[in-house]
Amino acid sequence: MTRGGVRGLLIRVARTLALGLLLGAAVFWWRMQAIGTERLEEVKSRVEAPLRNGLQAAGLRFGTPVFVRIFKEENELELWLERKPGERWQKWKTWKIANFSGKLGPKLREGDMQAPEGFYEVGIKQLNPLSHYHLSFNLGYPNAFDRHHGRTGSLIMLHGSNVSVGCFAMTDPVIEEIYLLVEAALKGGQKAVPVHVFPFRLTQERLAVAAGEEWEAFWREELLPGYAAFEASAVPPKVEARDGHYRVAD
Repeated sequence: MTRGGVRGLLIRVARTLALGLLLGAAVFWWRMQAIGTERLEEVKSRVEAPLRNGLQAAGLRFGTPVFVRIFKEENELELWLERKPGERWQKWKTWKIANFSGKLGPKLREGDMQAPEGFYEVGIKQLNPLSHYHLSFNLGYPNAFDRHHGRTGSLIMLHGSNVSVGCFAMTDPVIEEIYLLVEAALKGGQKAVPVHVFPFRLTQERLAVAAGEEWEAFWREELLPGYAAFEASAVPPKVEARDGHYRVAD
């Protein structure tokens, strides 16, 4: 075989191998998507009907906008739903967080094993029914505020399976309910679900106890305005990051 023939043969073999790899990757992706769909459909078959009935009994509706608040020290997650546009939102449930890592204070860098604090948003593309931790969604860390201050990290999730490495872990039954409510809200037209993460309930009494702590200024100056706005109105405030600070929009 001539040198040109050998080269042509090698090119054809390389193309065949590349095509095989592409087809294999496509089949793997399709199978993973199918597994995620199957898992979510199984959850919906068990959870959605009783969840809808419970919401209806409380005067709420499946698919209305959702708001999530997390409090580290209290180890609690609240989920609120909108009753009618412009009216005070109603708390649906408060659950105990099964696990989170780190201490009070924000996440600063990749690998610090710290759960973040701040104002985050979850969009439809951040939902993951194929999670290794049952069901999950990405909280959106780092946000614009975090990036401005050079904070790094990725894949900070709210998920099931009870275990955490920088994320917030819930039990599987709890994440199933939260996930379905968040998904339904996003599919129902909510652009993004706000998730506000606090070190503790930012009452004046608790902040007084925190006087002199490392993150007191961050808690008072950056987190307190957003916390206080919701406490006063029971309507999730629009919080933006501008010039390195959180600002509550008018």
